[in-house]
Amino acid sequence: MRAVGVSAYGHLVTRWLRGVLAPTVSDLPSTFWWLWAGTLVNRAGAFVLPFLAFYLTDELDLTPTFVGLVLGAFGLGSTVAALVGGVLADRLGRRPVLLGSQVSTAATLVALGLTTGSVPVLVLVGLLGLTSNTSRPAFSAMMTDIVPPEDRVRAFSLNYWAINLGFAIAPVLGGVLASSGYLTLFLVDAATTLVFAVLVFLRVPESRPEVLVAEGEQPGSMADVLRDRVFLTYVLLTFCFAVVFMQHLSSLPVQMGDDGLSPSQYGTVIALNGALIVLVTVPLTRWLQMYPRSRVLAISSVFVGLGFGATAWAASVPAYAATVAIWTVGEVIGAAVGPSVVADLAPAALRGRYQGVFGFSFATASLVAPLAGGAVYQHLGGTVLWVGCAVLSFVTGAVHLAVGPARGRRLRELRTAELDAQRLLAQVP
Repeated sequence: MRAVGVSAYGHLVTRWLRGVLAPTVSDLPSTFWWLWAGTLVNRAGAFVLPFLAFYLTDELDLTPTFVGLVLGAFGLGSTVAALVGGVLADRLGRRPVLLGSQVSTAATLVALGLTTGSVPVLVLVGLLGLTSNTSRPAFSAMMTDIVPPEDRVRAFSLNYWAINLGFAIAPVLGGVLASSGYLTLFLVDAATTLVFAVLVFLRVPESRPEVLVAEGEQPGSMADVLRDRVFLTYVLLTFCFAVVFMQHLSSLPVQMGDDGLSPSQYGTVIALNGALIVLVTVPLTRWLQMYPRSRVLAISSVFVGLGFGATAWAASVPAYAATVAIWTVGEVIGAAVGPSVVADLAPAALRGRYQGVFGFSFATASLVAPLAGGAVYQHLGGTVLWVGCAVLSFVTGAVHLAVGPARGRRLRELRTAELDAQRLLAQVP
């Protein structure tokens, strides 16, 4: 009887999984799944970044100040990469940028693992930030190219799920590999990066769309992106969202330390973030496709505001864990819908640049957030910081609702223009 009961329970679980997974993963292009697999392998093998600070201090014996400078160089490289990668994706194509980025990243990782001088390390880490992030706008532009508009939310959501699943695996495997020496981390990270490049080379064709323009005209430039007020408003709102969200990496560990909690307890609380992302992303994706994106983004901002705002009154591990659970829901929603909004707003000829500027907002926020959050925490206190985060998030959500109609009109205009361009291309001999 017990075996029958277990079998019946397993059957119910299987049916439930099929009911949840099938609508989310079905009917996506095969190219998407090759990109998805490459992302998972690449992120699961991203061993260097989680252990870079330990490597710099323990192995190279660099000072904490210089380590901060090195990590800042990585952030600066990432910021530049967002814009450079977007322009290259539109000019050269998505596939060359993806391949070039992965190969150059692998070479940089190997060089970094064999380098011990402080100045060369500083330069190479900055170069690593540039090479490893140049592919992001091309990747997002390719996703936009190959996935139909109605499926983009779940495609970007599934990709975000793969990223976080990989990040959950990487520190565990990295800790095992580090016992064999830090050089092993650099070499295996480079190898998994090359695996992604091989998948792109063998299975991923170029996707950049043909764009028909009038004789003498150019298909577009970065200046056109910067004149798009609807898009720039969205970028500003994304920056505000990211400045709040990034506090979990800077101000949150400081406050938990001031409350007498240990680094391991902070690690436990943050691990909940990754676990929840893996668990809730797929179920949430079905819901996200049912509502207008401005409303969904507003809800995302509200969850983030509630979670970080409640941090002002947290003092124990369970309380902090509850706040993390709240803002993680907002993170998942925003990560799934955010890139799809950019995909909707971008003209076909400028998809790489639009995704690059969108990524630039996150990269800039990663530099601004610790400085702004640290200054507010030090001079005004934690309560002001976390309540301020809540207010900024709620205002961001309200503006998303306010500008929703303008985004809708812009989307309809772009869809009409794309259909007209496709009809004209079809007439070209």
